[in-house]
Amino acid sequence: MANQRSTAWLHPTRLIIAAYLVVVSVGALLLLLPVAVSGQSAGVGIDTAVFTATSALTVTGLTVVDTATEWSRFGQVVILGLIQLGGFGITTFASVLAVLVFRRLGLRARLATQLEQNQADSGNLRSLVKRIAVFYVIVEVLGAIVLTGVFWRTSDDGFFSALWTGTFHAISAFNNAGFSTFTNNLVGYSGEVAVLAPVMLLVIIGGIGFPVVLEVVNTRWHYRRWSIHTRLTLFTTAALLVVATFGYAVLEWNNPGTFGTMGSGAERALNSAFAAVTPRTAGFNTFDYGQSGPGAQFLTSTLMLIGGGSASAAGGIKVTTFALLGFVIIAELRSDREVNSFGRRLSEATQRQALAVALLGVGSVALGTLAIAATSPALAMGDVLFETVSAVGTVGLSTGITPELEPVSRFLMSVLMLLGRLGPVTFGVALVLRRRQLLLRYPEGRPLIG
Repeated sequence: MANQRSTAWLHPTRLIIAAYLVVVSVGALLLLLPVAVSGQSAGVGIDTAVFTATSALTVTGLTVVDTATEWSRFGQVVILGLIQLGGFGITTFASVLAVLVFRRLGLRARLATQLEQNQADSGNLRSLVKRIAVFYVIVEVLGAIVLTGVFWRTSDDGFFSALWTGTFHAISAFNNAGFSTFTNNLVGYSGEVAVLAPVMLLVIIGGIGFPVVLEVVNTRWHYRRWSIHTRLTLFTTAALLVVATFGYAVLEWNNPGTFGTMGSGAERALNSAFAAVTPRTAGFNTFDYGQSGPGAQFLTSTLMLIGGGSASAAGGIKVTTFALLGFVIIAELRSDREVNSFGRRLSEATQRQALAVALLGVGSVALGTLAIAATSPALAMGDVLFETVSAVGTVGLSTGITPELEPVSRFLMSVLMLLGRLGPVTFGVALVLRRRQLLLRYPEGRPLIG
């Protein structure tokens, strides 16, 4: 019995939560050092350091102080290190979780799953982690090279300053963090396609998920050999980007506070596409979301809640969950006995998991909004809701109220960011590692629905 209690602490859910709390504590202590703040700063409090460390590690991007002026180069390096650790760590852990799924399945089911996922060997964890690391290095280095060249060309700063700026934004974009070394984020580059296009590409690649990228590469882009997970992720992502781009263009085209001040139709179209990409879940902005209309804010909140792909740096309930629930609704409306997608039948267990993840996400937003509104009563409810969805979805977009949050609200936001980052993963572990068979079946009941 004692051995069972001692090994219980080795459960992956407890280990990952403990690891995040330790890293947040270390990061906050480093940010509290005098060398971490710039000469223009009078110093930061514990709540600011904890909030910033949590936001960086959870790759959220919400800030209570200006990253460009408040933190020194050392402080920015600490933030960038937390972003890298958080993005790489969660992607690696989620990918290893997929391997754990294979190992927990029976032999027949495991072989079927490996065939479906195009996985030749699911047990080589060292090789898997190595592939993820190489993938991260290649993408981030290429992104840093491109952005360094652009920033060097478009600014009066020297090469090494441009190198730092390009590297920081490449890592922040690929890990879907949204931190920027510019005071107004990327507002100053709203008309610079050479900056926005690479950032968008990095965000999309980082938000799709390593398993999808690996499968696409292994299958050499042969659509018929893709698993249902890859198909759902890519097609749902593409559909959301197209619909959201059109939505932002319609809603904000003539808004004088956002797109209305942009010079040309091409620039407005570019920023519509950028606005469609960043809520999944990067947090970069090229305009003030506080000046956007209620329709655009609602669209942004919806995208932030949906998030990106599974086993990626993105947050939210994930696009596969969103798509799967859509197929469930379609099947119910058509009175189909089974839920099918891309020539595959979706199991009842998968449907229950998607429903549970979605309801937990919505519930977290509801309770978080209530708590923040109660502790910061001076803030408008719409702004509080937007901020809460951004925290739970680990996005980082804001209407500008983050610095106005009360200290207790900042603590609650930190909890929400951790919950948004760890919730889906730890819940997924619990579903996989605690699956059990019931020894009896109860009589069927049919309550009225609707």
